[in-house]
Amino acid sequence: MEDCLAKKMEITVSEAEKRTGRNAVNMQETYTAYLIETRAVESQSEGQCAPVDSLWRRYSEFELLRNYLSVTYPHIVVPPLPEKRADFVWHKLSADNMDPDFVERRRIGLENFLLRVASHPVLCQDKIFYSFLTQEGGWKEMVNETGFQLKADSRLKALNATFRVKNPDKRFTELKHYSDELQSVISHLLRVRARVADRLYGVYKVHGNYGRVFSEWSAIEKEMGDGLQSAGHHMDVYAASIDDILEEEEHYADQLKEYLFYAEALRAVCRKHELMQYDLEMAAQDLTSKKQQCEELATGTVRTFSLKGMTSKLFGQETPEQREAKIKVLEEQIQEGEEQLKSKNLEGRDFVKSAWADIERFKEQKNHDLKEALISYAVMQISMCKKGIQVWTNAKECFSKM
Repeated sequence: MEDCLAKKMEITVSEAEKRTGRNAVNMQETYTAYLIETRAVESQSEGQCAPVDSLWRRYSEFELLRNYLSVTYPHIVVPPLPEKRADFVWHKLSADNMDPDFVERRRIGLENFLLRVASHPVLCQDKIFYSFLTQEGGWKEMVNETGFQLKADSRLKALNATFRVKNPDKRFTELKHYSDELQSVISHLLRVRARVADRLYGVYKVHGNYGRVFSEWSAIEKEMGDGLQSAGHHMDVYAASIDDILEEEEHYADQLKEYLFYAEALRAVCRKHELMQYDLEMAAQDLTSKKQQCEELATGTVRTFSLKGMTSKLFGQETPEQREAKIKVLEEQIQEGEEQLKSKNLEGRDFVKSAWADIERFKEQKNHDLKEALISYAVMQISMCKKGIQVWTNAKECFSKM
């Protein structure tokens, strides 16, 4: 971990800027650009003030980077990007992806994504990632030159492998089920949180009504006026604090959403393993078939019904020379198939070893992060309740002095 880029470079997404420009089909569009700032840590430790390098990136460029990482490192649980459009929002919160509050949360999420990649023992060493942080011009061309799109597996192919693989690895099957359940649980938790936020907003705003009523009442009372006015002030302050509280709540919601999207990253690793297993099984099946054909040609016996067997019966047997030529071709194909099968077996074992090491790393990270997030959320809820108790305690004192 000492070699991680995050140890050598400070990385921040410091601001977001709304821009207007032309897209690929020459249509005018409005988009958000994000300023990435980097600074070398080594210069600072030597007492020198390292210069800050900065460049602007669009969200679509972050997407391109992540797609490249996912295809290039299929055995790694690649950190997810923050959502492009707001989801699981309570009704007072804007779902507009140009809303300043949403853009700010996405800015924080994009910075978190870069820090996750920069802290990863493998991803942090990728040259394309380093260029993303430091080279503004020509970066897209550099990514496309890698040809990573040609290596990307189609969804249809992955789905086909899922249903046709005969000997799936039990560990990856269980991991796939776990990722489905994790996504389901976090989705439900986020929906519950959104409903709670709606009700919480209503409760706080009702205290604002208390404040207004107490203030109006104080205007018609002489002895009780000051007490009612003070109590109304406490209620108004309490009601006004809801906006900051719910903004803090959205921060915890975004932490949960990150792991909602991590579930899909886990499934991507499982799908890649299924594809490799399916290719291995198909290669083994093809090799077995060729060996059987070779044996049938050598012995002159046909074990199973085939079009070739029927043709031989109808039009006569092949000459010894023809048979020898076919056997020779099949033997070459068998030798090549055995080498391919050996290579695929080795590739599969390496994938499982690397993938499982990264999955274990991810699990440790997930347990730590979610534990911290849930504890912090509980502390925030406790603090909110204490504020409510304090407001009513203060109101009680105001009433007592009347």
